[in-house]
Amino acid sequence: MAESPAEPPFMRVGPGTAASPVVLSVPHAGRAYSAKLLDASRLPRETLETLEDRLVDRLVWRAVAEGASALVALAPRAEIDLNRDEREVDAAMVSPPPPARGLLASPRTRGGLGLVPARIGGSGAIWLRRMSGAELARRIETIHRPYHETLATMLEEARRRFGVAILLDCHSMPPRIGAKGVVFGDRHGASIAPDYLDAAIKAAEAEGYATARNAPYAGGYITARHGRPARGIHALQLEIDRSLYLDDALHSPGAGFEAAARMIAAVAAALAARALEPPQAIAAE
Repeated sequence: MAESPAEPPFMRVGPGTAASPVVLSVPHAGRAYSAKLLDASRLPRETLETLEDRLVDRLVWRAVAEGASALVALAPRAEIDLNRDEREVDAAMVSPPPPARGLLASPRTRGGLGLVPARIGGSGAIWLRRMSGAELARRIETIHRPYHETLATMLEEARRRFGVAILLDCHSMPPRIGAKGVVFGDRHGASIAPDYLDAAIKAAEAEGYATARNAPYAGGYITARHGRPARGIHALQLEIDRSLYLDDALHSPGAGFEAAARMIAAVAAALAARALEPPQAIAAE
């Protein structure tokens, strides 16, 4: 019997032609766990799912319905992390190990959360054996690079049409004791102009959410790679506390699910409105 075709690793949703300067990215909500991936894991699927930004792909639908475009990963984070540099590889996971000169050491890799996650806190090592270099190359060449190339194309399309493009990179974070809300990350001012950040924060707060800037999440590889304010392409990471939109098990939609979708749509709308404002006229002396 012929093998069923593999599911595509991501999908573009929204209008075929950019209708808004805002592009949303959802890199960590993929749930297309292949049988091959599950067979390679020493942990059950429900444990692998704890790596996900659970159901964030379903939170962006309202923003898309209002005109934004989105790029949504279908490949799970356990397979490859799209918010990592492709060089952030734990050499000990690969057989034979890749040359050290081509790798990028980082705290994330050392912590087991590099390009291909190696460990899950409280559960230990993920994989039964090291992956082949060919398998690592396949994941980079068929998932990671095409995702970022497609995202760059979408942002350039928006910039050409509107003169500016804004990436809203959507994530969720584990609940934190004493602090529930939304964290906006702008790489400490490097990835987006301050007035856009201010517009996003005001929109989230108007929806009833507490906000923070850059702590504990200042933006990852996606905002660093794609945020180029000097070229008219801005990038902002959004992290929402999972307890605000999921049930007590942090697995299924909770009472706050629709409110979270409205908040993300409001942030996208505020960013678009700010981008499309006419330049301030300069009064004559």
